[in-house]
Amino acid sequence: MNVLVSGATGLLGSALSAELRGMGHNVTALSRSRPSSEGVIRWDPSRGQLDLARLEGMDAVVHLAGESIAEGRWTAEKKRRILESRQQGTRLLAESVASLPTPPRVMVSASAVGYYGDRGNELLREESAPGPEGDEGAAFLVRVCRQWEAAADPAREAGIRVVHPRIGVVLSTGGGALGKTLPIFKVGAGGKIGSGRQWWSWVALDDVVGAMIHALTNEGVEGPVNVGAPNPLANAEYTKTLGQVLNRPTLFPLPAPAARLALGEVADALLLASQRMEPAKLKETGYEFRHPELEGALRHLLGR
Repeated sequence: MNVLVSGATGLLGSALSAELRGMGHNVTALSRSRPSSEGVIRWDPSRGQLDLARLEGMDAVVHLAGESIAEGRWTAEKKRRILESRQQGTRLLAESVASLPTPPRVMVSASAVGYYGDRGNELLREESAPGPEGDEGAAFLVRVCRQWEAAADPAREAGIRVVHPRIGVVLSTGGGALGKTLPIFKVGAGGKIGSGRQWWSWVALDDVVGAMIHALTNEGVEGPVNVGAPNPLANAEYTKTLGQVLNRPTLFPLPAPAARLALGEVADALLLASQRMEPAKLKETGYEFRHPELEGALRHLLGR
């Protein structure tokens, strides 16, 4: 396949691109910063600029680009960039591929577990309603995810099979929740966050890549797809398991007020919100998780 990937230099995009190339597929990156060349197409979503001619011949599109949600405090300007980068980029790409004489067969356009908001112990499947929308914390991410997914409508309306992976807490030593907190846990200074009762729908990076490729190659996968391991855990259990794998104590909790003081709205949206997500569609379409259990995933990632 000829696959177009936006966000190809990010944590997920780089891993996916490498896996696709290893399988013999041709990968072309969409880039806002690199000049156009063989293997790279320059685009500027904020200005609506994308070279349509270079999109001809693409069999599939994977759209991962967007302003980082986890980096930096959520000022009004930061939230504007988070929302607009996803709306503008997704719509430009969807409209562009929809206008091609021979459009790609599939567009995998990322979304996130934040679609569901803060839902306590509720089991969340793909057909579950979104959380309440708002301008702060978890409710802001609900608004972002709903508009992010809707921005792909032009591709859907053109008959392209569109998939929205709602990605959970990605585990990788290269970044994300695990990569950022690993130094703290390695010195025995880690602990649960808030009450520790909030559900974390974790997923190993290998399985995010695997689920993306499953979505690209499986005609039966369409619409929202929950990308989280089949065994989500409460934050306290996640913390305990990480400590056991590292053979370190986890006796230093981070109270919710301290998390909010340090991180602002990010704490409520990414650390304290409870989302117990079930990957129902992946199970139904035959995807086999490489790392279904947290301990095994952590031992693989940490070489323990």
